Amino acid sequence: MSTAIICILLIIIAIFSIKSYMKKLSHGCCGGGDSEKRVKVADKNISHYPYHKKIEIEGMTCKNCAMRIENAFNNEDGCYAIVHLKQKNADLYLKNSCTDEEIEQLIQKIGYQAVGIQDIS
Repeated sequence: MSTAIICILLIIIAIFSIKSYMKKLSHGCCGGGDSEKRVKVADKNISHYPYHKKIEIEGMTCKNCAMRIENAFNNEDGCYAIVHLKQKNADLYLKNSCTDEEIEQLIQKIGYQAVGIQDIS
């Protein structure tokens, strides 16, 4: 009897795993069919941003990941981010100075990791 219960539980786990994997295959790594909505930045003129940083990001695998990272920065006041999925990095333009730790925390908060931050002049 206990063997039958264990077998049933394993079958149920297998079914949920397969459904999850199929969802991932059809909708990208982030699941769900809905794509991220782009946060629009009012000021896209790069000359208005005196600080520029290049950030290498780990864990970004699809366009939804890139959009999520871009939106996280673009929601912040005085930030304008352009994420490059293929290069796995982002150009971050800032109107005010910001520490590397603050940038790392923001990226980590949304589930990714900054593996390198470089100041560009």
